[in-house]
Amino acid sequence: MGACTDFAVHGPDPTPAVVRPSTSLPSPALGIVPAPQVSFAAVSWRDYHEVTLPYSAADGPRSTGGDLASGFARTPLGALLAAVHIAVRANAQWGPKVFEPTITKQVIGPDASSLLAATQGLYDKRHGHLPDGAALGRAYVVLEGFRWQGYSPDSASLDLVSAGPGDSDMTVRAATRIELQWGDSDWRVIAPPGGTWGGSAASIPSADGYVRFPNGGGGS
Repeated sequence: MGACTDFAVHGPDPTPAVVRPSTSLPSPALGIVPAPQVSFAAVSWRDYHEVTLPYSAADGPRSTGGDLASGFARTPLGALLAAVHIAVRANAQWGPKVFEPTITKQVIGPDASSLLAATQGLYDKRHGHLPDGAALGRAYVVLEGFRWQGYSPDSASLDLVSAGPGDSDMTVRAATRIELQWGDSDWRVIAPPGGTWGGSAASIPSADGYVRFPNGGGGS
């Protein structure tokens, strides 16, 4: 089963999806920056259920109670950190105590309700004999890098590269398009097309051409 088609964890469908073009970003005349520079000098990397995620005292997340993450700066790095933390948590792997409030409060757009329904359905399918609400276990994934599609103080779009084990001990990679809008004093992720991360993902052979996270997402 493909590791990265359902963003950041094992996906239900190993068939790579086609990344759909962005429709939500402002035009260049409205101040979009194609590829803003971000520095990881003050970013620390911490374990989140055995997935290594980036944290910044200045850019967020400022709140991490209850396994959730919110409070991101209105900066390029803040948008990038929001994309990572929200997309990872909007996933069946961690159980409804994480994915339900994440999607309900931090995911917007016409497909947000479909994403919640699909995530709940996937969780119900996979949790088997585990107690209701329990996490499904660890996710064998590494976030390797990203590439901007554009940034402004009001909206942002980028592709995140995740890697994990596939069939026959092969590493598989996917680039997942994450779009964000600024609202209510924080970044919100726009739900992926069709309400599944596969609707915004494409299989890629390597992370060449992407900005690499320090030490492949496990740096200090």
